[in-house]
Amino acid sequence: MNDERTGDLVTRAGRGDQAAWRMIVDRYSRLLCAIARSYGLSGADADDVVQTTWLRLVERLSLLRDPARTGAWLAVTARRESLATLRRLGRERPLHGHGPSVTGPHHVVFGRDLASSVGAALDAVPPRCRSLLELFIASPQLSYSEISAALGVPVGSVGPTRARCLTHLRRRLGGLA
Repeated sequence: MNDERTGDLVTRAGRGDQAAWRMIVDRYSRLLCAIARSYGLSGADADDVVQTTWLRLVERLSLLRDPARTGAWLAVTARRESLATLRRLGRERPLHGHGPSVTGPHHVVFGRDLASSVGAALDAVPPRCRSLLELFIASPQLSYSEISAALGVPVGSVGPTRARCLTHLRRRLGGLA
C-alpha cells in the first residue's frame, strides 16, 4: 500500500478516503517541514507553514491539473508560504540558511548582487530545472527519493537532471560560476 502512486492517492483523497489522506500526509510532511526549516523558521513557524500548505491543498484539491505532481505542488506552496511567513515576521530570506558574514558594507553589497544574479539565473532556467535546484538549495538534506517524490520524477533521473540543470545555471551565470 505504501508504494501507491501519488496521483491515485490524491484522487482517492478527493473522494473522501481518509486512509489516502493519511498516506499523503505521511509521504510529504517531512519534506514540507524541511523546506520550512530551510528558510530559518522556528519550530512553531515551520509548523504553521506546513499546516497552511496542507490547508491550501485541501482548498485546491479539485483544481489540481495533474494529481501525480502533487508533491511538486506541495513543495512550491511550502516555499511560497515560508517566504510569506518571513515577510510577515519582517525578516529577509537567509542566503543558504546562514546569516551573511559581514565585515563591511562592501560585503553586504556583494552578497546582495550575488544573490540577485543567482536569482535571475534561476528564473532563466527551464521551470523543471528551477524546481529541482530550488529543492536542492532549500533542503540539501533531502534524499533523491524524497526529491523524486516531490517533483514526480523517477529517482534515477534526479542526479542526471541535476547535473544538466547545474550546467544550465552555470551558463546563465557566465563568469560568476
